[in-house]
Amino acid sequence: MASQEATEDFVEMPRGKESPSPLSDLQVTHVGVNFSTEPDEAKVFQVYLTKLCSLTPSDTESFRTEINLLLDQLISQDFTYGVKWIREEEVCKLLSQACRLIQLSQEHLVSKVCRLIHYLLNRLQIIVDEKNLDFLLVFCISALKHCSSWTHVDILHALAALVYNNGHKCQKYLPDLLGKSGILIQISDSSKCDLELWRACLHCMANLCISVPGQPYLEEPYRTVCFNTFLHVLQMSKPDVLDEISICTLLQNALKGIQSILNGSKMVVTEAEQLGSLLAVLKKYMLYGLPGLNIEMPMVLYPAPLPQYDGRSHTKPEQNETAVRPTGNKKKKSKGRHKKAPQGEEIKNEVEVEEEVSHDLEKLKLSAEDAPYTQYLGPQQSPVKSKFSLVTKDPRASNQRFLNASSSDSEYSDAEGGLQSKTRFYQAKVRQGALSTFLSTIKSMDKKVFYGYWSSFVPDMPGLGNKQSVSLMTVILKDHSPKTRACALQVLSAILEGSKQFLSVADDVSNHKTAFTPFSLTLASSIRELHRCLLLAIVAESSSQTLTQIIKCLANLVSNAPYHRLKPGLLTRVWNQIKPYIRNKDVNVRVSSLTLLGAVVSAQITLPEVQQLLHQPDYLLLSSNGSVCDCEWWRKEQLPDLDGKNCIHSEQSHSEPCWLIRLCITLVIKPREDTYSDNDGATVCTLLSEPSPVRLEALQVLSRLVKGCFNMAQSYLIELGEVVCKCLQEADASIQLHGTKLLEELGTGIVQQQKADSVVPLSERVDVDQATTLWNMILSGPLSVALQNEQHPTLQASACDALSTVLPEAFSSLPDDRQILCITLLLGLNHSENPLVKAAAARALGVYILFPCLRQDVMFVADTANAILMSLNDKSPNVRAKAAWSLGNLTDTLIVNMDNLGLNFQEEFSDMLLLKMLKSATEASKDKDKIKSNAVRALGNLLHFLQPYHIIKPTFYETIQSSIQCLIAAVLGDGTMKVKWNACYALGNIFKNSALPLGKSEWTADAYSALTSVVKSCKNFKVRIKSAMALSVPMSREQYGTTEQYCDIWNSLVTALENSEDTEDFMEFKYCSNLRAQICQALMHMLSMANLKDLPCIRKTFSEKESTIRGYILQYAKSGTGGDETQEEYLKGVKMIQKAIDNVHSVHDHNLGDINLPTEFAFLESILKSCEKEIVS
Repeated sequence: MASQEATEDFVEMPRGKESPSPLSDLQVTHVGVNFSTEPDEAKVFQVYLTKLCSLTPSDTESFRTEINLLLDQLISQDFTYGVKWIREEEVCKLLSQACRLIQLSQEHLVSKVCRLIHYLLNRLQIIVDEKNLDFLLVFCISALKHCSSWTHVDILHALAALVYNNGHKCQKYLPDLLGKSGILIQISDSSKCDLELWRACLHCMANLCISVPGQPYLEEPYRTVCFNTFLHVLQMSKPDVLDEISICTLLQNALKGIQSILNGSKMVVTEAEQLGSLLAVLKKYMLYGLPGLNIEMPMVLYPAPLPQYDGRSHTKPEQNETAVRPTGNKKKKSKGRHKKAPQGEEIKNEVEVEEEVSHDLEKLKLSAEDAPYTQYLGPQQSPVKSKFSLVTKDPRASNQRFLNASSSDSEYSDAEGGLQSKTRFYQAKVRQGALSTFLSTIKSMDKKVFYGYWSSFVPDMPGLGNKQSVSLMTVILKDHSPKTRACALQVLSAILEGSKQFLSVADDVSNHKTAFTPFSLTLASSIRELHRCLLLAIVAESSSQTLTQIIKCLANLVSNAPYHRLKPGLLTRVWNQIKPYIRNKDVNVRVSSLTLLGAVVSAQITLPEVQQLLHQPDYLLLSSNGSVCDCEWWRKEQLPDLDGKNCIHSEQSHSEPCWLIRLCITLVIKPREDTYSDNDGATVCTLLSEPSPVRLEALQVLSRLVKGCFNMAQSYLIELGEVVCKCLQEADASIQLHGTKLLEELGTGIVQQQKADSVVPLSERVDVDQATTLWNMILSGPLSVALQNEQHPTLQASACDALSTVLPEAFSSLPDDRQILCITLLLGLNHSENPLVKAAAARALGVYILFPCLRQDVMFVADTANAILMSLNDKSPNVRAKAAWSLGNLTDTLIVNMDNLGLNFQEEFSDMLLLKMLKSATEASKDKDKIKSNAVRALGNLLHFLQPYHIIKPTFYETIQSSIQCLIAAVLGDGTMKVKWNACYALGNIFKNSALPLGKSEWTADAYSALTSVVKSCKNFKVRIKSAMALSVPMSREQYGTTEQYCDIWNSLVTALENSEDTEDFMEFKYCSNLRAQICQALMHMLSMANLKDLPCIRKTFSEKESTIRGYILQYAKSGTGGDETQEEYLKGVKMIQKAIDNVHSVHDHNLGDINLPTEFAFLESILKSCEKEIVS
């Protein structure tokens, strides 16, 4: 039982001679039990149960003798092999009956029955039901209150077994156990009890803190009491006892209790003092028992950017060096048994050192400037120079650690023997418990808070002559237990995960000429030290499981480190170090190695260093049979010349554009040779595919390469297409799924490359013929089968996403049957009952509707519209969101066809379908924001598409009114900025439709009021810009409505111009100039249409705010002279002002009697002249 990890040391159960079988002694037959099918243990249990049930309580000597013998027999019996035939309720019944037969005054029997409870619940893995639990808890609590102290240890063990995973059922007993005068609180007082009793009490409290999913957890007062008790135990000085193992189990229970509290209650330690105290003890005990370290930790750690405390005692170099874990020999392992060392001396091993290891470490050693001597480098250097160096060094240097350590805690072999081996084992358990609790602490706290303690747990590069501070890397590099090292690596990975923003501050490229060391440089040196230590750990590690964790941790570091702000070379060391492990015998090591390479590719693909690493010559990588042909090639490579000069093997580098792509293709589709000996001793060679995890990870690396460096991957375009086809033919659905992901990245890369704004030269792009060949091959292969595989809906959805990445020009070049196949499959999958598939199909149809070769086909547009409208009514929000996006694209197509094909297309398109689309879009605009944002876009396009003969129909009138009101509500509502932006855009679209009665209908005032409200006060400047654009759309004075309406719009725009710099969000300031330009354009547009009745309002604003308006309009008119805007924009501004002047002049000519009329004319003309002078000067 997991909860009883440490309990086996609390009570030693009799495991010697078993009692005589009660089958013959008791002569009891259990009715209803079929002994012919049950093992002997189950039969014995039934006999004991029957016997106990037949007894009645008595205070006679004969009864006490009988029950005592029966309890001894039960405790000595091993029921493990009959566990399947022994029911839980029978065990609970037996224990309850045993307790009923015993009086609390019979302390000897109380002790024995408690040992029986502990023994049976642990051995048979039983969780007691609630009814029996209540009775047994009452018995144990009463026994603790009334029995002598010598029985308390056994009672507490029984209590711990009872409450395991039953904490939620013990709520009513918590006051007796954990209240102010609770039994456990009294016993946990270290000054009042011995170590054994104290240990049992903590174990009981730790089991009470274990959470059960879906059940209520400990209330806050009891949780706090337990937490403080555990923390106090960890903070106290070491008890003055000789039993180190007992101390270790005590510490384990305290650590396990804190971990359970953090995991079960999602407790967040917020108080700085409490968090600092917890981190201090965790750091202390993660190093507990490590040889060569004598740590004196402070009671509290405080957040600081620099190391704050190092309380290590000064030791002689020889002693420190012998404590460090040596380099593991990767090639040969000693097969001899370890010999027992003389007393007081470490166990000695014969270490075989080969030249390859020396190359490893010599390559990793940095210069004195980069990495001065530290305690980590010491043990790595001692055995590697040559075989003769072993003679000159201290002989103890070869005895530092077993070279052939296994991956489990059995690394301390029986040959080591004795108390020392057992003590080391339990000390490792303490370190593992501390690290596991540390991991839970990190997960339960805000990462930003923990980064204040970064320097306490992550190594920093020490100065010259200084020793490395103790940190997680101390455990990773020095601990003898592979499991402990793996735990430390998991903690370090958790710290690094999601640390990109924090680490982005690091910088050692810039020149820091200051009197102090900036934090950016300190953090950069910490990152470099992490690289160095993890690479050393890879070389020294002998456990494949721990090696996997090291590589995963390194991948986390690579994913988050800002290499563009660090001196080059780190990634090259990582890259070259990890290459040999791609062909490691252990599958997990191979997978993690590929994960690391994928992290380099996905996070740092644009760096010149990575580009050159990807272009390394392929002849160095693999031999013809897929194995590493030269085991030394990765060690012989030099750092790449980032300036492009003297690049190693530059003459061969053109042979393979990217060796990593070639490697991944090989791993995915090419079998490897596997040899074994048959019964006759002959060697048999077979071809086997790589294990599925390796192939999956290789496919993921391929996808990342295609996504991040498509220009390199396009050389393998057709070959990668063949990889996709072969993956889709696999029986493994995971391989098929990753194949479709790769196809999606290929299609996306081609489409992105062909966009108008692509920076890739035309000569270097994938041409349409290549894209057509790729898709023709894919569609002729098994993709259609994957699309119809209803057993794997995720695969179907992924295949739909891949099919949506077809290049439009390539689609039009495909044979008609292939085009029909794509359309038919997508329309069919849109009827799928699975929401994932339906959403993907709806989105794909939204892509296809934009294809030039399809959008002019009225039948296809109609079929797609019907399919999208069906999905728009789906119960799944995700399906509706995808359908709304596709509906927006479909309505964009309607507008394009209206502009290009005119009335022919509009007349062919069904009026009923158009009305149905309008109603569906109106309803969708009332849905969630994610759906609403595209629904309002579709509404604007549909209202723009309407013709006069649509508008006059009664069936359309009511729908048009409600749809416009929905748009107005979206502009003024509390939706996201995207909804507001699209709603403003939609209103602008409506204003473009001259068939709509803009300026005359009732909704005109509401629409203008919504837009003017937004343009004045919306906190998002892009929404303001879009609303100003909508206000400048009307093409006639009549569309602005009455004079009062016109003046309201004019005054709102002037106010918006004055408020164009009022914002609380600094990020909005970059849009200020665009906003002012758009408002000025709207003002000039309105002025160019003004009539005589509008001029008094305009004159009033000019007279009151002349300086403000003049400055902004002058800036708008000169917006091309500063270089930020094009000459075309400048001419557009001048033209708008000139048009406004012409209109005012025209009004003046028709109204010569108004002597005040030239005011506006003179104002605008002066602005234009100022602009001309600016240009001339």
